[in-house]
Amino acid sequence: MPAPVITPLARIVALVLAAAALSSCERAQPQADAAQLTAESRAVVKTFATELQAALQDSLAGGGPVQAISTCKEVAPAIAARLSREKGWTVGRTSLKLRNPDNAPDAWETARLDSMAQRLAAGTDPATLEEHKRTPHSFRYMKAIPIQPACLLCHGESLAAPLAATLDAAYPADRARGYKLGELRGAFTVTIPLD
Repeated sequence: MPAPVITPLARIVALVLAAAALSSCERAQPQADAAQLTAESRAVVKTFATELQAALQDSLAGGGPVQAISTCKEVAPAIAARLSREKGWTVGRTSLKLRNPDNAPDAWETARLDSMAQRLAAGTDPATLEEHKRTPHSFRYMKAIPIQPACLLCHGESLAAPLAATLDAAYPADRARGYKLGELRGAFTVTIPLD
């Protein structure tokens, strides 16, 4: 029996069908990946938040709010850097009202922070405020940081004069004051490269 003849049109149809099948598989996979990447991002943020909170509590107990300033300035970036190295990701914090200019949000983070602040003001539970986005080259995640009672010591509406002077010296362009309980302080951020 002679071999079947495959016409150029048949080849094109076969390639189109194969590409469509592959494309549907690729569309299904990112959804699973997004859930996994979100879960992994949440775990890293939980580690960051837990370690930072413990360090701040130790600082407040040992030297009060003035000592806590150096913890935020030195320990928080060290935790973020360590987690970034361990995971091969970029882990950090950002805010619309910056204390440290190194934590400035990019355009996507700014839009997400605005959205979080609006949802928080509308009564959304801060524990549920998170955002994520997948691009061809990265997965991005943000988790809200609401103002807690201890935060008001250094970020509240009225600060003691020695504390304000220490903040002025440490952060000359500080805008992270004047918060009220429950407002959005900022967000933890995670960027995972996918290349």
